[in-house]
Amino acid sequence: MRTQNKDNFCVILAGGKGRRLWPCSREENPKQFLDFFSTGRTLLQHTFDRMSKIIAVENIYVNTNHVYAHFVEEQLPELPRENILSEPIFRNTAPSVAWATYRIYHQNKNARMVVVPSDQAVFKEDAFLDNIEQGLDIVSEYDALLTMGVQPTRPEPGYGYIQYCEKTQFDSIYRVKSFTEKPAREFAKMFVDSGEFLWNSGLFLSNVRYMRHSMKKVFPLSVLGKIDEEGHVWNLEEETTYIQNNFPAYPNVSIDMAILEKSENVFVMKCDFGWADLGMWHSIYESMRKSDDDNVSISGQTIIENSRGNIIKLPDDHIGIINGLEGFIVAENDNVLMICKREDSSALIRKYINDVQLKYGEEYI
Repeated sequence: MRTQNKDNFCVILAGGKGRRLWPCSREENPKQFLDFFSTGRTLLQHTFDRMSKIIAVENIYVNTNHVYAHFVEEQLPELPRENILSEPIFRNTAPSVAWATYRIYHQNKNARMVVVPSDQAVFKEDAFLDNIEQGLDIVSEYDALLTMGVQPTRPEPGYGYIQYCEKTQFDSIYRVKSFTEKPAREFAKMFVDSGEFLWNSGLFLSNVRYMRHSMKKVFPLSVLGKIDEEGHVWNLEEETTYIQNNFPAYPNVSIDMAILEKSENVFVMKCDFGWADLGMWHSIYESMRKSDDDNVSISGQTIIENSRGNIIKLPDDHIGIINGLEGFIVAENDNVLMICKREDSSALIRKYINDVQLKYGEEYI
């Protein structure tokens, strides 16, 4: 049984539309709220279950859009309602983390926080929790931003990459030299071949004082104006009103671009906890156990012949007969069936979403 330090806080980011897993992830019900793998728990619930082993429930916050807040309430009934940070408009991760930082800072100025996406797979949970606890202990003593990096196994253009340089006094922790978001395949191959890059897991840690300082220094619009001044008495109602009135003015920028790429004290921990980003069909395929013919069938009933390297997700009560396909996605949900090449599918899916939206309307998106 792990102990839960009262100064440890977690922010789960769960506000995305999940379009890269369309048509199974829809704008009205994106992937983080789905039981995608028929395990009995959604991706958000799995993330919460994992983090609540080392962080008290009352210290866990979930950032999401207001249209998805009811999913969080339904799926995490044990989470205090005030810990759901319901954003009035879709924005990227920097404004989300800024709001959570403000809330945590005014709750506990000694807090150290870990920010986690809601759509990841972790296959070595004990190693993952060990890394998070080690990282939280380090950022409690040092003013730094600490990311979690994973050794690449292939030149994946859909991931972010972290270039690291000199080693620190801590095992497996290095200073960050650069970040590169979703490079072209030829650059991804150069990164992997060089041995100087790690995959960016999207996890990062800091003490709340330094995170607040970084927000104010690099991204001043992210802090909450006068109500974030020292000496101001924190008030939940005032905070909520301020967010409703001002959040739409915040830039649509990721935490990586707003803070991590511009800060001098950024470090990366080399981790090995069996990580996979569940944001793309291709990454899901790579992370899952394959059949003898290298096919992955997530759900539905299938008969597969003369086919290799495919990922298939059908409704549970549907039967799919697959013959003569190699390297395809076969995905069906409700009123949409998509069959397309698996390799670098993200750009194709963006195109199909736009085409379908223009030709057939929002109900298919």
